[in-house]
Amino acid sequence: MSERPIRVLIAKPGLDGHDRGAKVVAQALRDAGMEVIYTGLRQTPEQIVEAAIQEDVQVVGLSCLSGAHMYLFPAVVEGLRARGAGDIIVLGGGIIPDEDIPLLKEAGVVEIFGPGTPTAEIIRFIREEVQKRAGKGESHHG
Repeated sequence: MSERPIRVLIAKPGLDGHDRGAKVVAQALRDAGMEVIYTGLRQTPEQIVEAAIQEDVQVVGLSCLSGAHMYLFPAVVEGLRARGAGDIIVLGGGIIPDEDIPLLKEAGVVEIFGPGTPTAEIIRFIREEVQKRAGKGESHHG
């Protein structure tokens, strides 16, 4: 049985101009056999939602260093839900204060990876999460 590779969209919402971390993660996911779409810098939540739906991804990874994550990450989650794509796994990374993490998770962000998280941990998490959801028989965009 040939399973299709996990498709991941890596996006940098907001005005944050640093994408080294996002590129490192994107490359690591590619090396692990995932299909990675990288949207580049300064994307609006709406652009990210649109790209995620067009690319038919299972995972959206958001990276934010600018401090606007409390607005940007939930806006992406809400945008996906509004478009009937609430089954897409939304992950966050970057400089996220510990006290914001529970609030982001309440808003629908599945996991937050801080600076220095080993890419192997991110890869493992994505594989497990996609597997879990596949096991539940959740249809894509259903």
